[in-house]
Amino acid sequence: MKKRILSLLMAACMAATLFAVPAGATVAQDSGEVQTIRALGIMAGDSAGNLNLGGNVTRAQFAKMLVSASSYKDSVGDGEGVSLFKDVKSDHWASQYIKIAVDEGWMTGYTDGTFRPSQTITLEQACTTVLRLLGYDSSSLAGSFPSAQLSKASSLGLRDQITLSKGGLMTRSDCVYLFYNALTAQTNDGKTYATTLGYTVTNGNVDYAAVVSANLSGPYVVGSGRSLDLPFTSTAATVYRNGTTSSLSSAQQYDVYYYNAGMQTVWIYTDRAGGTITALSPSAAAPTSVTVGATSYTIGTATAAYKLSSMGGFDVGDTALLLLGMNGEVVDVVNGSAADTIYYGVVTSVAQSTTSGTSAGTEVRVAVACTDGVVHTFSVSQQGAYTAGSLVSASMTDSGTTIKQLTAKTLSGAVDKAGTKLGDMTFAGDARILDTTATGAWAKIYPSRLAGYTLSKSDVRYYITNTDGEITHLILDDATGDTWSFYYLTTAPEKTDGTLSVSYAGLKDGTTVSLDNNGKYYNVATGGAGVQFNSDGSIKNMRQLQSVTLDSLSSVSAMGGNTTYTLDTGVQVYLRKRDTSNAMNYYQVSLSSINASDYTLTGWVDNFGCTAGGRVRIITAEEK
Repeated sequence: MKKRILSLLMAACMAATLFAVPAGATVAQDSGEVQTIRALGIMAGDSAGNLNLGGNVTRAQFAKMLVSASSYKDSVGDGEGVSLFKDVKSDHWASQYIKIAVDEGWMTGYTDGTFRPSQTITLEQACTTVLRLLGYDSSSLAGSFPSAQLSKASSLGLRDQITLSKGGLMTRSDCVYLFYNALTAQTNDGKTYATTLGYTVTNGNVDYAAVVSANLSGPYVVGSGRSLDLPFTSTAATVYRNGTTSSLSSAQQYDVYYYNAGMQTVWIYTDRAGGTITALSPSAAAPTSVTVGATSYTIGTATAAYKLSSMGGFDVGDTALLLLGMNGEVVDVVNGSAADTIYYGVVTSVAQSTTSGTSAGTEVRVAVACTDGVVHTFSVSQQGAYTAGSLVSASMTDSGTTIKQLTAKTLSGAVDKAGTKLGDMTFAGDARILDTTATGAWAKIYPSRLAGYTLSKSDVRYYITNTDGEITHLILDDATGDTWSFYYLTTAPEKTDGTLSVSYAGLKDGTTVSLDNNGKYYNVATGGAGVQFNSDGSIKNMRQLQSVTLDSLSSVSAMGGNTTYTLDTGVQVYLRKRDTSNAMNYYQVSLSSINASDYTLTGWVDNFGCTAGGRVRIITAEEK
């Protein structure tokens, strides 16, 4: 889960909207330095989100940056400060920052009793204060001011990429470099400064993902008014909903959100899990995890822990909707009637168990892959014709969970190149799409995955629209091929006298696997293969992938003959190489490490007839 949050945060930050860089600025607003300094809250944008990197920096502004780059960053309150200087009254916006900077000996005033907060800070003043922040005072420097300070700053790398000389006036761009350089510089006691603040520095760079994660505020839950309580102007906010660029208007009641004030960025998550509470562990008095149906979830907040404890309003046997955070932890919990949520999806498995005590009977646990991309397990008491692969809806009330079979509801049409419309119908901004099979296999996809393809009625199993006629939920019938699992088979059995010599074996994502075919023979040889599984994990179908010699290769497509093929986003790449005994070995490598000039490339394409299939799922490479 930790990997998930970091990867989600990194993807969100890399995709953040870029602002215009003023003329003369020497650092790009999307650079790693800027993003790190912003994530740390050392520098923030204006009401429109602009950093104004070409602007000069006053001594008051620098004092705030200095404190924000220190362990005192959370020490500034909301009230007024104190008046240490005759030109900095207690109600001055920077009075508290100035007080900390002066009390810590990083900055000083002038002999006339002033601080001169509106005066632009010079290179030597800025370097001197940052050196003090790192523990270097005048006694540890050789020479007199400002030569000694500028020389020491240069030797520590603080002036890297700053072109100013003595007397030069610092811009916001210069401050970005100065503070980023300070994070990676050595303190007077030999430590890397960023590590003293709890961050990681690798190969001279601050671990950006860790910085973003450490400076997150949240989780919070969106209330009935669908408004988010943010410490910055909402019009300047960059918003991601489930990892996709969105807007604050997309927030719905019971969504979970986080924000980074320095980045003015908001992450919204809609993951939920609903059904009957079947267990609270290790005890109902102080639970740390809750089980709904057959799935256990970690309780991640004090609010959720209280509500699920014996002092709260929920107990085993109650119907509940768990609100999940970005790590899948339980942030809050609401009852069935408050949830007012209907899930749509395909059944992946069904299990029955007998309960005892006052609620004796048969409990049916139905696992449903829902259009939100999550398999939710719903516990119901009623019997029903629930089979893997069937379409259902699930809804909750205080009295329990209801699962209903869905009648097919189909449509057809071309998806535009932007992935925004299907025929004459528009995809809602948060449209949820699931590709499924009759056996319960599924894959969450996005509208862009269907861009440029024409869907027939046989490709669509079900859809839902909102009051504006926009498609909000779409369930497909093996339209993309993404529901198949793809293997590079290194061993395939031969059929002799009705018996098989060996089982199928090969590679899946670099791992050697054996496929239990239960004695069944498939007309598949070594090479790329697609496999469909039944709900119990047994093989339902196996088909050979089409082999194509690739003449050229890019990060998203390949050319074979006169045909251009799209690469699967998770394309598996294997280097084939014989060892000294002439045995063929396979090594999983990155796509960027191979090319058509140095290697003979073979692409393995799913040619199963899926409307949006025909992608290169596996590539093998051999040195020429």
